[in-house]
Amino acid sequence: MAEKKKTYVEDIERTLYDIRNEDHSAYKSRSGLTEEVVRDISRRKKDPEWMLEFRLKSLEVYHSLALPTWGPDLSELNMDDIVTYVQPDARMTGNWKEVPEDIKDTFDRLGIPEAEKTSLGGVGAQYDSEVVYHSIQEDMVRQGVIYTDMESALREHEDLVREYFMTLVPPKDHKFAALHGAVWSGGSFVYVPAGVQVEMPLQSYFRLNAAGAGQFEHTLIIVEPGASLHFIEGCSAPKYNVTNLHAGCVELFVKEGARLRYSTIENWSRNMMNLNTKRALVEKDGIIEWVSGSFGSHISCLYPCSILHGENARCEFTGVTFASKGQHLDTGASVIHAAPHTSANINTRTISKSGGKATYRSAVKVTRRADHAKCSVNCESLMLDNLSRSDTLPVMDIEGDETDIGHEARIGRISDEAIFYLTSRGIDEEEARAMIVRGFVEPIAKELPLEYALEMNNLVNIELEGTMG
Repeated sequence: MAEKKKTYVEDIERTLYDIRNEDHSAYKSRSGLTEEVVRDISRRKKDPEWMLEFRLKSLEVYHSLALPTWGPDLSELNMDDIVTYVQPDARMTGNWKEVPEDIKDTFDRLGIPEAEKTSLGGVGAQYDSEVVYHSIQEDMVRQGVIYTDMESALREHEDLVREYFMTLVPPKDHKFAALHGAVWSGGSFVYVPAGVQVEMPLQSYFRLNAAGAGQFEHTLIIVEPGASLHFIEGCSAPKYNVTNLHAGCVELFVKEGARLRYSTIENWSRNMMNLNTKRALVEKDGIIEWVSGSFGSHISCLYPCSILHGENARCEFTGVTFASKGQHLDTGASVIHAAPHTSANINTRTISKSGGKATYRSAVKVTRRADHAKCSVNCESLMLDNLSRSDTLPVMDIEGDETDIGHEARIGRISDEAIFYLTSRGIDEEEARAMIVRGFVEPIAKELPLEYALEMNNLVNIELEGTMG
């Protein structure tokens, strides 16, 4: 009897994303996390006094909290080695021609300017710790839409920022929320007035170029009653032999009858610790839609949370995670039903290969106030070899009786029958396996605009490049 074939897939070929620029930064803070470093960042960013106080209180909270005792092992992260602020040699501009050539070339390779021309209503581009380019179409400005970087928002819309900033993700939430509150820099601010339908997506892209640095951008989006928006976030970094850290924060406020779709494609390098926090507060009849793709980083902890605060509030979460050699991607979603007739649908796909570890982690809480809440959780995992691991860890806390809650999980491998069926029709085995994987993630790809579905499919194809046999 012939020996059964095994699948071998080469590791990801990241030429496009791993091109690194020479370090031309204008300034770097000292490594480590001290009061002196925090005050230095605040002074350079010309923070108002209340923000400096907020940073210092967050620093105190950070030192008072321990590392999480669950999830991936974070012991190799040493904050004494991390540079928390890197100022690029560039000023923010709305004219692409004014961006320094090396930075501009980086974003050109990633397709940011071209996407702006064809399919976006506004673009923000952050390089290391600062936004270097920002634009928004004039017709959106005329409708009262605000889309700018967080520093500009803090200067020009201070009362609005102060009302919402880190109220949904308070520093006491966990250690890395506190870290973010102390050293945050860059990010995006979006305000959509009541009733305004933003027809074209807005996109922010975050690129971390410096070795041994952290990126701590803050995204704050407010969608007023009856308004709608699609916001797209992308991020990447070249690979180094030292640890880099990403601890961003996303706060989304979806008011009564509003709708927000938040799409992310994360492709961090394999030396990155990605410890991101994302949370949405959804009021009566509001809708939050998450579309999430996680393809990079050494370790990821990412669980977007939706708080369904008003009656009939809804959440749709669609996500895909691809873990390869040397990666432990701990991802998922959480939903809090805090009002009657709220509903949520969570649908995820995880893929692991070459010894990668993918963990799906979800938390669903239904409070006593949430009569007739409905929630469906579906997670499917695909392992491409016998070296990899996939775990599903759902938690459900149901306080009320009148609820409809369901959970379904499936973990498996590519079946020999499926491969035989495709190869018997003239498709070679390598392409047959790739077709099955692409089909596996298709429910996520179809939720993205065409250009970003193509980007996600390209990342899947990159992960699958190599020899099979």
